[in-house]
Amino acid sequence: MSEKVLIADDEPLARRTLRQHLLELTWPGEICEAHDGRSAIELANSQRPGLIFLDIVMPGANGLQVLEQLTYEPSVIFTTAHDQYAVTAFELGALDYVLKPFGRERVARVLRRIQASASHQDVAVAARALEILSPGRKLSRLFVRDGSRIVPIPFSSLERAEGADDYITLCTPTKQYLVSVRLNELESQLSASHFLRIHRSHLVNLEFVAVIEPYDAARVQVVMKSGARIIASRTGSKRLRDLAI
Repeated sequence: MSEKVLIADDEPLARRTLRQHLLELTWPGEICEAHDGRSAIELANSQRPGLIFLDIVMPGANGLQVLEQLTYEPSVIFTTAHDQYAVTAFELGALDYVLKPFGRERVARVLRRIQASASHQDVAVAARALEILSPGRKLSRLFVRDGSRIVPIPFSSLERAEGADDYITLCTPTKQYLVSVRLNELESQLSASHFLRIHRSHLVNLEFVAVIEPYDAARVQVVMKSGARIIASRTGSKRLRDLAI
């Protein structure tokens, strides 16, 4: 992957902040900037940077329209001030996102991921972006990294999810995956009839619950079919008790 970077964002402060983070992180390549979608298309196709930080909402052409008109496939990191794009951007698999305002450590983690991913996109970026980021579209699966591969996780096979800051661990019957997305963002995409938030850090698929047992006077413990045990919060315990007929 070329070490040249393009920052495409209509907000001067966002471009300046991201450039400063890249310089502090000693990114070795040239850093170019585009202030709208049209200039992003022109710069990208002429300079062919290996990495593009691409704002989803820009004048001239939005991020998806920019992707449509690229003549090559760079690594792309979406930048956005809108939480609702977080899970959908992540589902692109070979892409990532950074939520504004930019945090230096978050940018550093994204760069480490890009550098470790070896250099090429494993999906057709523009086609996937247009499909997945369409307004109002609900997700049925996530695409996550598994070493050098990208694998789909249908929500129907997701046993539970455990959150910690801006990361979650996705647990399936066969494997666990650490992904960079918040639990609230994932929860917003899941069916409330199948998934239940039983603790601020735990979301469970009710289809995988083996039994619900008393834990103390106020709380219950959920035993999953895999054998995992999760102590529900007081609020989560009430939600679980309300399931009983």
